[in-house]
Parts: sequence; C-alpha cells; structure tokens
Amino acid sequence: MKRAHLFISGRVQGVFYRAFTKDVAESLGLKGWVRNLRDGRVEAVFEGDEDKISIAIERCKEGPPHAKVDSIEIIWEKSEGLTDFEIKKTV
Repeated sequence: MKRAHLFISGRVQGVFYRAFTKDVAESLGLKGWVRNLRDGRVEAVFEGDEDKISIAIERCKEGPPHAKVDSIEIIWEKSEGLTDFEIKKTV
C-alpha cells in the first residue's frame, strides 16, 4: 500500500475537479480524499496500489473538460489505511 499526497494548481476549482477526482479514485479502487484549498489549489490523497495511484495522478494532470492543471506537487507518505474516498470541505 502506497500513499500519494497531491497539491494541484491551476484552474481546478469550480470545474467539477473534486467530483472528477473522486470518480477516478473509485474507478481504480483507491481510497483517500479530495478538497479545495482557500488559495485556489486542490489537495488530494490517494492510497492503494502504486501503479493505480500513478494512473490516477496522470488522469489528474488532465482533469475534467474545463480544468487547466498547471502543476501537481506529489509527496509520497506512509499509508494510513483509509477505507473509502470522500470529498472534504474547503480549508
């Protein structure tokens, strides 16, 4: 089990990016969460198989149709054993 902590910059709020990320994670069987940050970025955590996390990261680079991803910062961390994928409130 691996864990990737992402900070996604660009036009990623107000374009269904969180719902897109949740759909990607669930389609790959990944656990974690996604939320908007007040500075305009989106923060996401994926836990699961490293190959599936890599696929999710590639899909997040594209985003939904109206998004424009400028960059993704990825921090690899120790898995916490999350059990589902959720959309969290903005912080």
